[in-house]
Amino acid sequence: MSLFLCVDCGGSKTSAVICDANRNILGRALTGPSNFANISLAVFIDTIHLVVSNALTSCAYLPPTTPLILPPSTDIFASAWFGISGVDSAAAVRTASVALSELLAIPIGPRLTIANDTHLLASPLRLCPDVTHAITVIAGTGSCIISFTQAPSGAFVELARIGGWGWILGDEGSGFHVGKEAIRQLMLDVARGSLGMTPPPKSSLKTKLLSHFGIDREENAAEILSIVHIPESAMESAGIAEHLLVPRQKRLSQLSPLVFDAAFKDGDEFALRVLRNTAGALADQIVVLCISPGEGHTVKPRGVLASEALLCFGGSLVGIESYRTLVLDELKKRGCVFRRVEFVEDAAAAGATCLAAMAVASN
Repeated sequence: MSLFLCVDCGGSKTSAVICDANRNILGRALTGPSNFANISLAVFIDTIHLVVSNALTSCAYLPPTTPLILPPSTDIFASAWFGISGVDSAAAVRTASVALSELLAIPIGPRLTIANDTHLLASPLRLCPDVTHAITVIAGTGSCIISFTQAPSGAFVELARIGGWGWILGDEGSGFHVGKEAIRQLMLDVARGSLGMTPPPKSSLKTKLLSHFGIDREENAAEILSIVHIPESAMESAGIAEHLLVPRQKRLSQLSPLVFDAAFKDGDEFALRVLRNTAGALADQIVVLCISPGEGHTVKPRGVLASEALLCFGGSLVGIESYRTLVLDELKKRGCVFRRVEFVEDAAAAGATCLAAMAVASN
């Protein structure tokens, strides 16, 4: 059958899209998170089983004999592409490939593509004949940056990557980083106050943060630290408010909407400072994969010249245009201006239609 499946497996949600050879989207479905590094293989496969089954059930215009159960007794998909957050090694690719091959009855090989979810963002490269290289940037719950070139066959070849190291070691520019930086900047202002320095202007973000943590005055802001660091097992007995009874990572990542509201709705300078810092950290990582003007390929043989490349953004945070603009401004300060910039709003749809286009081109 000429059906093409793409599944975008992220830290916040899992999205599946099915299209036909003409790139018409026939079905789609959403379910919960499926970051490969954060859940067991069994839970991951259960999540994929659910989202693909629901996408098949939603398909319009399928022949009545199409099997809608997994694993199928016959071929359903001509090819499938899984972009999976947390798949950052050859071993993880092998593990996921074996399990997904069994689930979908697709043999391991060219019909089944397993890669990091950042790969899906390279899809616009196929539609840009004047560009042969791309850098893809995911910044949502976490962050990861990968550079690509396009082979004559149309396949994407990974050149280099940075990030995707998880919230403990990085995730620069992500929701977690925004929340962490907001608390860091708050605590820095508390430290300045302890030195008797001139108080900074009033901040709507500080008010929102203190209210979120149930703290009545800014001079008591240090109470946030005990809430941020307390182990999950001790939270309930410590009398922590119910809305804060979440894993430590989320105690920070759930603050990002407060920061964005204060920055872009209230024009709060403190919040804007936080976002400039996180956007700058993300820009620093993008620059690592680029060749500086005059640097040449001798220093970075697999580096990308930004002025001749495509920059593809994806993820909930860089989906906010004002935040993307901050990242691009920080890149410009670093002498890094891309030939083209795209935001991929629906990575699963972009991946599915790209699979169909590649199949048609090869026939």
